[in-house]
Amino acid sequence: MNTILIPGDSIETEAARNRNHYFVEDNKPYCTSMCVSSNSKIVPLEGLWYPNEGEPVVGVVKEVKNSIVEVDLSHFLRAIIIKSPRDRISFRIGDIIEASVKQVEDKKTIILIFPRLLKYGMLLQVKAVKIPRIIGKNNTMVGQISSFTKSNIIIGYNGLIYIKGGDMALAVSAILKVAAEAHRPGLTESVKKLLERELEVTEK
Repeated sequence: MNTILIPGDSIETEAARNRNHYFVEDNKPYCTSMCVSSNSKIVPLEGLWYPNEGEPVVGVVKEVKNSIVEVDLSHFLRAIIIKSPRDRISFRIGDIIEASVKQVEDKKTIILIFPRLLKYGMLLQVKAVKIPRIIGKNNTMVGQISSFTKSNIIIGYNGLIYIKGGDMALAVSAILKVAAEAHRPGLTESVKKLLERELEVTEK
């Protein structure tokens, strides 16, 4: 049975804890955001993205000035790429990029590394807290959507998703379904049925 938790509610089991969505007081964990507790797991419904080293992100180039490239991650922190003279990528304002978080300086600026330009696709934005469910355990959910739609899907932990090729409209529909129903059990099978049904209609 699903239980709605609001900020300040206690989290009963160790398995249910999500380090970005609870705090500890008197050795007891409490929610910091609205969540659903289901099968000893906690699924946040609201909350901010907390960047961690190594996480992949997707963003849009906001400003290019000398060796500093500022990237919009749809997040309140500033994100930059520090170019070196050996870098071969030429950035322009409006470019969509994929990168990884190197570190967060002074809790204000995200330093990005390993940037890669993403061309000829589209961006979809969802709540960052829904990203783990969209990816799925061992990439099962996003892999299923990509396989059925033949779309290349690159997911940023900041909540921006890049989609290119294949049936992009169906990929968007499936991703939005996951985002809306992230707290529901049996979601992987439900999304599979949606994809099969829509593709069957298309092929007729």
